[in-house]
Amino acid sequence: MFWGYVSTNPKKFFFVVLAVVFVIWLLFDDYGLLTRISMESEHRVLLRTQEEGQQRILRNEERIRHAADPDSIEKAARERYNFRREGERLYIISEE
Repeated sequence: MFWGYVSTNPKKFFFVVLAVVFVIWLLFDDYGLLTRISMESEHRVLLRTQEEGQQRILRNEERIRHAADPDSIEKAARERYNFRREGERLYIISEE
């Protein structure tokens, strides 16, 4: 039905062909719709990666602040290296 309507008039046929070419150009050009969708997806992934990097930086800054705190240093020394204060008894319980 549509093809019979278009094929009878050369102007209509020309405009239909022109519209089809335009749609193909719109979809598959270097800056076409499919490329745009792909770029948007990549952009979202990059934003997510950037956010994860920012969170990692904030955690590291917090760890640096705690590393300079004398109480944190003492806690780490007591837990990791079994240090003790003068006059304290140290009980080491080993799991066998």
